[in-house]
Amino acid sequence: MASKLGLLSLKLSTTAVSSNKVVDVAAQEGEFRVFIVAGEVSGDSIASRLMVSLKKLSPLPVRFAGVGGFLMSKEGLQTLFPMEEISVMGLWELLPHLNTFRKKLKETTEAALLFRPHVVITVDSKGFSFRLLKQLKAKYLLEDTCPVHVHYVAPSFWAWKGGEARLQNLCKFVDHMLCIIPFEEEICRLNGLAATYVGHPLLEDALMLNLESAFMSNNLKVHKSGDVFRREHGIPPGATVITLLPGSRLQEVKRILPIFLRTIEIIRNSFSELSVIILVAPNNHVKDLVDKIIKSSSLPAILVPGASLDQKYEAFSASTAALCASGSAVIELQLARLPCIVAYQTHILTELVIHYRTKLKYISLPNILMNTSIIPEVLFRDCTPGNLATILSELILDKKIQEQQTSTAEKFLGLLCPPSKNVNMLRGNLSSGIICPRDSPFSLGVYCILKILRPKIPVSSSPLVDRTVIIFS
Repeated sequence: MASKLGLLSLKLSTTAVSSNKVVDVAAQEGEFRVFIVAGEVSGDSIASRLMVSLKKLSPLPVRFAGVGGFLMSKEGLQTLFPMEEISVMGLWELLPHLNTFRKKLKETTEAALLFRPHVVITVDSKGFSFRLLKQLKAKYLLEDTCPVHVHYVAPSFWAWKGGEARLQNLCKFVDHMLCIIPFEEEICRLNGLAATYVGHPLLEDALMLNLESAFMSNNLKVHKSGDVFRREHGIPPGATVITLLPGSRLQEVKRILPIFLRTIEIIRNSFSELSVIILVAPNNHVKDLVDKIIKSSSLPAILVPGASLDQKYEAFSASTAALCASGSAVIELQLARLPCIVAYQTHILTELVIHYRTKLKYISLPNILMNTSIIPEVLFRDCTPGNLATILSELILDKKIQEQQTSTAEKFLGLLCPPSKNVNMLRGNLSSGIICPRDSPFSLGVYCILKILRPKIPVSSSPLVDRTVIIFS
């Protein structure tokens, strides 16, 4: 047993050497193999954009394998199985799916070993991701060269009692953590885990919508034509428009969307010409469920595909306010400056565990980072149609509350930009005369991955968002 532990220690201490060997092997084989895994819609979006940047920045042709969704498939991934099969949130909610979860973990581990990747990238979905990386690290224990393990989106260890202590265990199978919240990098490093804060991935929505000038000046606001959206969907100019964002997982949509619809039914007679928009996640199972729930409701609604950035932000610009399931969607609403309420409901046993273990006063990221309750949160057993209706009516009628939310959004979004010290580190590795895609979370993320593989690896000079990309000296 002692000899095995000693061997493990040796392997972990020579990660940098192994990384250089991985690059040499990739160069000899003429391709860069990336095994990439995402288990939910937000992870699919992050991973797909990372894939785009990897293909443009890599000095070698990139080949992908792994698990993902619709957006990753568009970038060339042939997923092993639908990612929805591992997309389960909550403790009690996971129990019925444990057997499927184990089978998919085994299938993914075996596929990764057969693919012989140079780097394994897992995105969010920590329950599946960390088990996968741990199993792979054990399989590669006796190999001369093992792939580099990168995890994108640090788990919210800072939210839980004793959570930071778990970071020391992650060091055994995670080589580098790409963080999307400002304080996570320092906490990871203090606990022995290599990490880099690359900025929040949703900020790149501004780049994707051709708002480079606003993005570069940190004036992070996405404004599309709400009037065009209203005309296209027959919404009168003076109508009150509420956008519902019920989440991207089946279980949360099934739980929260009926509550949102009953909320609108309560207030519909208080506002003239009230219209409802529902943002539908790019997940066929979720779309079918939303269709089913809408058919059983007396409330007409406009369904907007969440995969379309243009339609999504046009809907936001046409809206008066939003009801949002807790999650990353609240950041999109901040980018659009759309006043909102965050709601969350879960199984009673999961709720009890959260109350017992959490250290936080708030659940939504804007409130957490700003240490304020500027965005109303209606959670757990308080998340009822009656409570939501009261707070939503106040939000619609009170301009002061709306202005407080929109003014706070600019300060909040500024905190999510890639830090100057990390951007400067990036610029310090640029050849003279090359323009760095400053503030771009995915370009910075790719830079970190390539730098881990080899400190001075050459990078392609193909354009990214009509700008010259990174070339290392």
